[in-house]
Amino acid sequence: MDFTLSDEHQMFQRAIRDFAEKEIDPQVEEAEEKEEFPVELFPKMGKLGYLGIRYPEKYGGPGFDKISECIYIEELNRVCAGIASGLMVQSGLATEAIFYHGTEEQKQRLLVPAIKGEKIAALGLTEPNAGSDISSIQTTARKDGDSYIVNGSKIFITNGTIADFVLVAAYTDKSRGTKGISLLVLERGTPGFTIARKLKKLGNRSSDTGELVFEDCRIPKENLIGEENRGFGYIVGALKSGRIIYGARSVGVAQAAFEAALQYAKERVQFGQPIGKFQANQFKLAKMATAIEAARTFTFRAAWMLDQGIECMKEASMVKLFATEMVQWVTAEAVQLHGGYGYMMEYPVQRYFRDAKMFTITEGTSEIQQVVIARELGL
Repeated sequence: MDFTLSDEHQMFQRAIRDFAEKEIDPQVEEAEEKEEFPVELFPKMGKLGYLGIRYPEKYGGPGFDKISECIYIEELNRVCAGIASGLMVQSGLATEAIFYHGTEEQKQRLLVPAIKGEKIAALGLTEPNAGSDISSIQTTARKDGDSYIVNGSKIFITNGTIADFVLVAAYTDKSRGTKGISLLVLERGTPGFTIARKLKKLGNRSSDTGELVFEDCRIPKENLIGEENRGFGYIVGALKSGRIIYGARSVGVAQAAFEAALQYAKERVQFGQPIGKFQANQFKLAKMATAIEAARTFTFRAAWMLDQGIECMKEASMVKLFATEMVQWVTAEAVQLHGGYGYMMEYPVQRYFRDAKMFTITEGTSEIQQVVIARELGL
């Protein structure tokens, strides 16, 4: 059993950290202030193969493993969770089903441009009345000759207002429940496809989040991904992979908060000495470092299982639960250690604190993860 990253993994880690610090970090404050995603990052990262870490060279990706993807996601979130959100959806959730279940024509038309950063992708799953309960979605896709007529709406969609295409979950046979859900591609400019509004958020402000409406959108049958009525299974597969990624996201934000707190503890002087010399703060930082390392190791283990083809639904949900709860505590402790300055907007720990809260909500709440884990335990 080897717990050391390979030379290749370490080389990639240095490369993505260097890119994130040089190309993304200088844009963070402006992107957060304006609440706008810097879309010029897509083609820039596409040229380097950073928008499709696990996709093969045939389609423009480097063909790396899941552990590499976790390294990539951790380093991006260490710099900015909001910007990382848009990039993560582009390279995973919104394109995975196309890669695994799409036709070659769909891969060339949608996946390849997404990996190159020439097209922006989004996943349309959540609706105003359907979050954790996917079976409650109201969006429908009715077969009409060689087309589907799509009606419905989606909310909280990352990349929603800037996307060139959206992978939409819709009922093609509502009488079958989740076994009647299909995945279809709706492209920007389709008549009836409307961006209802851009949403303002507590955290992750530099990610683009929108509400979309579909009114009698006619799309060709060629826009169906995989088989009709098999979409729910495709979604579950993507979410399992995505929950491991949320472990890496949480570790990245927690690492940033910890580094800021450690540096502040060394520099801030009270009662004649740096506050890091006080045992109470030393214990706080020691526990933070331990929790981060535990979450990182757990995340890599689940990623390794996925790479090996070992069933890891339980482990993926455990990672999502543990890591996202961990980052809540670490970022709160980082703010506390900063004292009054931690509450001020000019210090980044307040951003880490706000960004972290979303992680326990999206892609399955902490409560849903516990339901999944209990079910996997046979309860």
